[in-house]
Amino acid sequence: MSERGLLEDALVYLGAAVVCVPIFARLRLGSVLGYLAAGCAIGPFGLRLVSDVESILHFSEFGVVLMLFLIGLELEPRRLWQLRGPVFGGGALQMAASGAALAGCGLAVGLTWRGALVAGLAVALSSTAIAVQTMRERGLLAQPVGRAAFGVLLFQDLAAIPLVGVVPLLAEGGAKSDGSGWLGLAKVVGAIAGVVVLGRYATRPLLRAIAKTGLREVSTAFALLLVIGIASLMERVGVSMGLGAFLAGVLLAGSEYRHALETDIEPFKGLLMGLFFIAVGMSIDFGLVARQPLVVLALVAGFTAVKLASLWLVARRVGLDDGPSPQGAMFAALLSQGGEFAFVVFGVAAEARLLIGDWDKRLTLTVALSMALTPLLVIAVSRWQRRRAPAPRAPDEIDADDAPVIIAGFGRFGQIVGRLLFASGLRATVLDVDPDSIDVLSRFGFKVFYGDATRLDLLESAGASRAKVLVDAIDDVTASLALVDLAQHHFPHLTIVARARNVTHWLELRRRGVVVVERETFDSALSAGRRALEALGVGAHEAFERAAKFRRHNVELLEELRGTDLDQRERTQRARAAREQLERQFEADRGELDRHAGDDWRGA
Repeated sequence: MSERGLLEDALVYLGAAVVCVPIFARLRLGSVLGYLAAGCAIGPFGLRLVSDVESILHFSEFGVVLMLFLIGLELEPRRLWQLRGPVFGGGALQMAASGAALAGCGLAVGLTWRGALVAGLAVALSSTAIAVQTMRERGLLAQPVGRAAFGVLLFQDLAAIPLVGVVPLLAEGGAKSDGSGWLGLAKVVGAIAGVVVLGRYATRPLLRAIAKTGLREVSTAFALLLVIGIASLMERVGVSMGLGAFLAGVLLAGSEYRHALETDIEPFKGLLMGLFFIAVGMSIDFGLVARQPLVVLALVAGFTAVKLASLWLVARRVGLDDGPSPQGAMFAALLSQGGEFAFVVFGVAAEARLLIGDWDKRLTLTVALSMALTPLLVIAVSRWQRRRAPAPRAPDEIDADDAPVIIAGFGRFGQIVGRLLFASGLRATVLDVDPDSIDVLSRFGFKVFYGDATRLDLLESAGASRAKVLVDAIDDVTASLALVDLAQHHFPHLTIVARARNVTHWLELRRRGVVVVERETFDSALSAGRRALEALGVGAHEAFERAAKFRRHNVELLEELRGTDLDQRERTQRARAAREQLERQFEADRGELDRHAGDDWRGA
């Protein structure tokens, strides 16, 4: 391809994405469906702006590789070991259930048992790209349904390795055993061992040496070189490129350079993932849909129904349909599509004459359409779950009883404040939005009301006009600041005692004029440090003085930052200078203590 052709193609892809994706995002249909629609629009069956779909699809699959590498960076080996149940339990069960059911359907439509077996196992695989992107957009990866789905996807990547190898053996008069199978297995084991050694022993020194150069572009180049090199090595020995990249990411998850690698690779991953979805959209053969509409409709509907049913049964077996909020339907919807690896299997099966006639094209089209259907299925399941969920609890009728204190948020922080006040004989009106916690606390005699403290009418009902103190202990930073703004505007007489989750939250509260602001972990950490000093032989009084000095110094630094508008780099430099000043103070203190070594400032 000429340079001009490459630039023109890039212009087409970027233009289609910029037009379609925001529209679908605005309609709350998700970015994946937007990319797929963009591919349909510019592909061979749309405006015909792009014709070489296969090469684009193959190139863009590297976006899936980068995505798996980044996911691996978030999973340390210990956490990966915790996923062994979903991977080898749920994954094996899903492949067996879905593969058997879909192979049976293949036999029913006239495929040979060999072709039906290959087709059933191939379409039992789900799309890692579609599923993970959808889970990311909906915040499901950290939830039980996300962990279970990701475990199944990992097992599928493992299962894809022998699946391609077995396809030629299932052909009529398949390959005879000549020992090459054992050689191939040895190559796979050697390649995985090489990745482990590279990730654990060689990569970190190289990253350290590159970091010392201070050249960001070299660091980015090395990050891409690492992933591309591992992916190419795995592809040469017949292993899934994505699996190799994921393994490398896991090995580097505990590295001090993890965040730098994520920052360098994330932009490339996002672009290539978008290109992959566009390529899938371009691969949808609307000509075949026009020639055989009923056949295609029956294949897509039947495939989706069978896979949804088998996945739902798997979800029940792994416990996703237990409890008050069953997630089996969402699990099934997330994995209901065929996977990108099925395209490879169908091509090999067609060459081995296991899929005769138009079956390879029909199945390829079915997989592509199932990918496009997944975001719609997820949206439908999400709306169905919302309709099934119990109606949200209405705010309680508040009998404030002229309590002098209002506590907004009764989590771990607010509970301690409330218990101290109650133990001191002081009444308080407590507002919280967690119904379960409220019901439990009410049984123990706490006067807690359900309601959003950032609503003016509820604050008025809670007696804000008569109360003296408002304790802002809300977990969410945005809601916490909104409460302060509301209270200062409508109830300026209230003394606000606020809880800060972090330094940024502390600064925002102080800039609003809140005088009493306590960081939730700061004093407990100081107390722990003081006890550590005492355990090391420092006298109790001296340890207390050191902790107090550290606290004063830290608060002075924050007050200095409060009145300035510094960027992150300037804040880091200011904090480093303050830390160096504190070190000098401690050195002076240590010298003073050494001169009075005979005093009883140390323990026995």
